Amino acid sequence: MNILHVVNIPFVIPYFLGEQLNHFSGKGYREFIACSPSEDLPRYADLYNFSYTEVDITRQISLVKDLKAIWHIRRYIRRNKIDVVVGHTPKGGMCAMIASFLAGTKVRIYFRHGLVYETSRGMKRLVLKTIDRLTSLLATRVVCVSDSVARRSLEDRLNGGRKQTVLGPGTCNGIDVARFDPEAIDVRRREELRTMYGLSDADLVIGYVGRLVRDKGIQHLVDAFEIVHERCANTKLLLVGMLEQRDALSDDIVRKIERNPDIICTGRIANEDIHMYYALMDLFVLPSYREGFPTSVLEASAMRLPVLTTRVTGCVDSILDQQTGLFVSHDPADMAEKMIWLVSDPAFRSRLATQGREFVIANFQQPLIWQEIEKLYKA
Repeated sequence: MNILHVVNIPFVIPYFLGEQLNHFSGKGYREFIACSPSEDLPRYADLYNFSYTEVDITRQISLVKDLKAIWHIRRYIRRNKIDVVVGHTPKGGMCAMIASFLAGTKVRIYFRHGLVYETSRGMKRLVLKTIDRLTSLLATRVVCVSDSVARRSLEDRLNGGRKQTVLGPGTCNGIDVARFDPEAIDVRRREELRTMYGLSDADLVIGYVGRLVRDKGIQHLVDAFEIVHERCANTKLLLVGMLEQRDALSDDIVRKIERNPDIICTGRIANEDIHMYYALMDLFVLPSYREGFPTSVLEASAMRLPVLTTRVTGCVDSILDQQTGLFVSHDPADMAEKMIWLVSDPAFRSRLATQGREFVIANFQQPLIWQEIEKLYKA
């Protein structure tokens, strides 16, 4: 069976797919990816054992470029006798579903990784909803990555209930609990990183992993940390990710990040090294405004970190309140209060951390999710 995944940004390949591609290749499936051009693609192709084609799939709506992308993908589907087409992200999903519908592919799967229109307004919100509805209409199956995304999809009439599904308790690819295991990390490498970032044994590290943009609530996290640091001087804020131009943070917040010696911003980190950065943290915060299913929360929980996150779509499915983490609002004062609670109560922090890893192991191991994906391929 030949499987084609369509994504518009190469950066997501290790997160949405990664070892899943090797798993299915080992079972005799042939894996293909259509993706925007990137110097990372050859390395990913070797690492994860897939063939690929480069096609310009822009994030913005562009009639000419989108038609070219759809034509390119349709031709690639026919040339390689693709049996199953899987579209990821709204734009990649749209191009994938139109192209595979025109090519006559019988199994067309759209992975709804989130609802981008949730934080949009006016005409943009209408356009984004319309795109999602069109993509869902052409798909034979819609995979929502969390129960809350599935509920909102039905509330907003993106598709009928019979067409959509959730893989077990959620996520698109599960978690590698052997890799994200605090007992299995390279201790020497962790100490090298602590030295590189100027972290002492006395420092308590509050961490975040992801894009540094408004939608992730970074502006509130930075303001909350300033409150925490006034009361707990030995705290550090570790931001693992890139500042981006799209949905960019305000100049004021960027200046706060750059000028505060107790806020560490790493820039982009290769996916292969991410687990080592969780190993530097004592607690994890994701103050997002919207998610599909925040993989970073599950990775942090697997690394035995207590989690603070917001009660929004996607995030609400990622922790058990008071058991693996705590819900916070976007109010910096509330966020700071919960951080200080965890900083000041190591026993409670430890209990949340232990139960967090148990929660991930019981529900989100990758083989469990991959079994559900294979059922979709054979439907």
